Amino acid sequence: MIAASSSQWFKSSYSGGSGTECVECAISQDRARVRDSKDGGTVVITVGHPAWGVFLRALKSDHLAR
Repeated sequence: MIAASSSQWFKSSYSGGSGTECVECAISQDRARVRDSKDGGTVVITVGHPAWGVFLRALKSDHLAR
């Protein structure tokens, strides 16, 4: 795990190449953070690792409505 102080933002692999879909994530020891990079990072959603894992499994199994 990455220490909270050294967590780095990275662009989601699901972000589109057109520049209109820019989701960035940062993973730390105890949480995951998500932001819209076009918004200057003013709104950040923070969730614990259990919730992040449920979210990722739902994405991978295509259980989320598009």
